[in-house]
Amino acid sequence: MKRNYFVVTLILFIFFVISFLTNIIGPLIPEVIKGFSVSKGMAGLLNFSFFIAYGVMSIPAGMLTERFKEKKVILAAFVLATVGAFLFSLFPSFGVYLISLFLIGLGMAILQVAINPLLRVSGGEENFAFTSVLAQLFFGGASFLSPLMYSYLVTNLSAGNTSNILLSTLDNLVPKDLTWVSVYWIFALVAIVMVIVVFFFKLPKVELKEDEKVGSFDTIKELLKNKYVVLFFFGIFAYVGTEQGVASWISQFLSDYHGMNPEVEGAKAISTFWLLLTLGCFLGLGLLKLMDSKLVLKIFSLAAMISLATALLTGSGMIAYYGFVGVGFFASVMWSVIFSLALNSLKDHHGAFSGILCSGIIGGAIVPLIVGVLGDAIGLRGGMMFVFIPLAFIFSIGFWAKPLVNNKTIFNKE
Repeated sequence: MKRNYFVVTLILFIFFVISFLTNIIGPLIPEVIKGFSVSKGMAGLLNFSFFIAYGVMSIPAGMLTERFKEKKVILAAFVLATVGAFLFSLFPSFGVYLISLFLIGLGMAILQVAINPLLRVSGGEENFAFTSVLAQLFFGGASFLSPLMYSYLVTNLSAGNTSNILLSTLDNLVPKDLTWVSVYWIFALVAIVMVIVVFFFKLPKVELKEDEKVGSFDTIKELLKNKYVVLFFFGIFAYVGTEQGVASWISQFLSDYHGMNPEVEGAKAISTFWLLLTLGCFLGLGLLKLMDSKLVLKIFSLAAMISLATALLTGSGMIAYYGFVGVGFFASVMWSVIFSLALNSLKDHHGAFSGILCSGIIGGAIVPLIVGVLGDAIGLRGGMMFVFIPLAFIFSIGFWAKPLVNNKTIFNKE
């Protein structure tokens, strides 16, 4: 099949947009608490509203893609994101924000399911490993840039700087006491541009491989009787819960305990967290060629726990800062290792199993909410201690996982 690198470029940009819209919640939490006068527990509902959409939509999205094909579902996903972003931009209130995040989350869940098979076909199976890593780079790059964009917009708009057309336009659109809403005007613009671009793109026909098909609900029910399927679901739940449970509360923690400005140091810390999470993937790829993936998972999860403890328990703001971004670095290999261990633990039905695993992204809804509720009750330091529970579960995977095939290393090529 002829490779279509224009479509590959489009898909890479879609990965960028997914991350751009997804990982902005953490930097905004201090602004939401201040702007809408809500508690930490209420602010935890932001992640809940967004990531609960993954639990609702991951499996149905696969079925919709099989029935209506990639272009229609990708268009639907960006329409949902456009509606969600415009809704909050026009009517900025806490309740509307929760609805908006749910709509955007639905769109992002659909995109995550639809674009991977499209990337395989467009770039070629022989290049799929390379293009997948490239996609993760685009994803990580957006996570790095979106907090910096927020910082740029808020610091300039709050200071009354309208020196260019972007700032002057946004200054007329957003409430003076809610300058961070400008982020969602940018998101709305990006989403509607993507609707237009995808509409005019001719996408290749995708024949789903067996391990890309979601399967029937009967298959899923049968799989859920397997204890390893359930355990690995909670493995993904624990990973995304850890990732979001830390990233969502870094800025608020540094503000509460070390007096750092959420619009500057807080945003920078979250940006660096995502940068190191992305760059750490490359170290992980190298280590997986040297040692068993279960050992890599144990080492990195233990290091993440040590780094988190350092961040939470130190009296120094800079040590806490580096402790938090260190968690991002050590979390970098967890998703890929847990996912591969899971799929290597079953002989068949990988498509249905993948759908179940992706539903585990709901951990990003639950863990930050628990941290926020505990933060109200016992302080944010105590609330963030909860993250050690999912980290401990991830550490345990290195002991109980029994893959049918171990990862190939330079020392063991069997």
